[in-house]
Amino acid sequence: MDDANLIVTARGSRKYHVTLSRRAIALRSSSKIGFKSSTGQICAGFGELIVDDGLGQEKIRISSIRRLTPDEVEDLLVRFGKKEPEIEQTPARQSVESAEVEELD
Repeated sequence: MDDANLIVTARGSRKYHVTLSRRAIALRSSSKIGFKSSTGQICAGFGELIVDDGLGQEKIRISSIRRLTPDEVEDLLVRFGKKEPEIEQTPARQSVESAEVEELD
């Protein structure tokens, strides 16, 4: 989404919001990224994101990882400008017959 926020798809198409401790300068131009953790699973403990831009590796500590629902994925994509919000269609106006009004003296 940007240089410090990623949506990562894991096994079974589960999606996670990964927040980095700082911006990953080479993230947009890199050909490879990876994750490093002590357990081998990024959701088990905060590890590092490794960005390889062909000139070297940049290691950035992961601040947080949060599993996302499909609605949360959509909301994040809209918030970061990666997707246009869905415009809700307003129902067409229906004409309503008015009642007769009688004036009282």
